[in-house]
Amino acid sequence: MPGSRVTALGHYQPSRVLTNDDLAGMVDTSDAWIRQRTGIVTRRIADAESVTDMATAAAGKDLAAAGLRPTDIGLVTVATCTAIDRCPSTAAQVAGRLAIPSAVAYDLNNGCAGFCTALAGADHAVRAGAARHALVIGAEKMSDVTDWSDRSTCVLLGDGAGAAVVSAAGTEDIGPVVWGSDPTRSNAVRLVDDWHPHFAQEGQTVYRWVTTHLAPLAREACHRAGLTPADLAAVVTHQANLRIVEAVVRQLDLPSTTVIARDVVDSGNTSAASVPLALSKLVERRDVPSGGPVLLLSFGGGLSWAGQVVTCP
Repeated sequence: MPGSRVTALGHYQPSRVLTNDDLAGMVDTSDAWIRQRTGIVTRRIADAESVTDMATAAAGKDLAAAGLRPTDIGLVTVATCTAIDRCPSTAAQVAGRLAIPSAVAYDLNNGCAGFCTALAGADHAVRAGAARHALVIGAEKMSDVTDWSDRSTCVLLGDGAGAAVVSAAGTEDIGPVVWGSDPTRSNAVRLVDDWHPHFAQEGQTVYRWVTTHLAPLAREACHRAGLTPADLAAVVTHQANLRIVEAVVRQLDLPSTTVIARDVVDSGNTSAASVPLALSKLVERRDVPSGGPVLLLSFGGGLSWAGQVVTCP
């Protein structure tokens, strides 16, 4: 049976660092307050850079790491909920900037669950023979939709992008996706478009849902890949906040050798960019061995979720 695998990764973050002390000068908060409730210490903020700029930078590094030419790419998809342009898509603009000549290009908006959802779509397309190589990007400029007067949300958010190349393979190195949504909680995470689009969430609702539902979904993704959580080399969940990451990890009862992505500490919540950004950093630092199974798991607006086990490139 035809398969696919992640062959390379790339990421990009803007240079501007926003610290907790910086935020304390903007709203009624403190470094201790933010660390205790979120685990976040810094986040990156894009000034002039757009979603397309960041997506292109991450994708360019990804293509170089994969050793592919632009003409090799048959599919480009960008997971984002913060792109300003509706048409042309961010994916089409990225393809144009990278001189990818004739790929199918489209954006996917599934909030923070977007990258894992897009990765599953690319896996299906490659396995079906619709493309031999696909470029999957998660890119967000959350600072554009941040209410900087709301201390409960402005302390969470950051900007950045991560990308993965998915290529045809003789083995199934991207496991079956576990995905879905709970429309009864569709307003739990959202962009509110009244005076200006801004991020809002029902924090306790999200926390209760995640700590109740995410561990069973993680076990199901492992089961569909023919593994148990104990077999995992690493776990990369959506980097919503450190409390959520660590709550899910505790429920999975993972061995001490399993690497846990905690990029939220340095990057904040970057929505659809958080999973590929964190994974790319782990691989760049060689924290995860090549060939090791990695669980990717994301959740966000909708309330939607998506996840799968992939073999580390």
